[in-house]
Amino acid sequence: MSKASVIAKKEELVNELTKKFEDAQAVVVVDYRGLTVGQVTELRKQLRDAGIEMRVLKNTMLRRAAEAAGLEGMEDVFKGPTAVAFSNEEVVAPAKIIAEFAKDAEALEIKGGVLEGKVADVDQINKIAKLPSREGLLSMLLSVLQAPMRNTALAVKAVAEKKAEEEAA
Repeated sequence: MSKASVIAKKEELVNELTKKFEDAQAVVVVDYRGLTVGQVTELRKQLRDAGIEMRVLKNTMLRRAAEAAGLEGMEDVFKGPTAVAFSNEEVVAPAKIIAEFAKDAEALEIKGGVLEGKVADVDQINKIAKLPSREGLLSMLLSVLQAPMRNTALAVKAVAEKKAEEEAA
């Protein structure tokens, strides 16, 4: 492979990664050093099942792509063995899955990330991980919206039962 073709491939990868950073709702960067092959495989499976892509990439490529995507302040995040989880759909899911996985696999360390186009530190990622998932939030919202209707229905039923009792008496 010629030097020009290697450079072209690297530029292509940086362009692809830049697009991923720009399109992602959430990006979580982790240090996976110390995980077994089985643990990495299981983490990838859990992320993939949630529609999240995890890739192990060179830090120089990640730095260039983050810079091209206008994400400043990530230089310190891209040090050491780095894996990156990209989620285009869900903001909470990657942080939640990785944080949950890290409880059993203590070697897994969250280094930082990007949330809705803004650079996020470890604390922000961990706070996001504690939030309910999108489905959980929608379920809560549905319960809140249904409560007034349910209460009205119960009140109407109670009035109807009381009238029925009065008429029977």
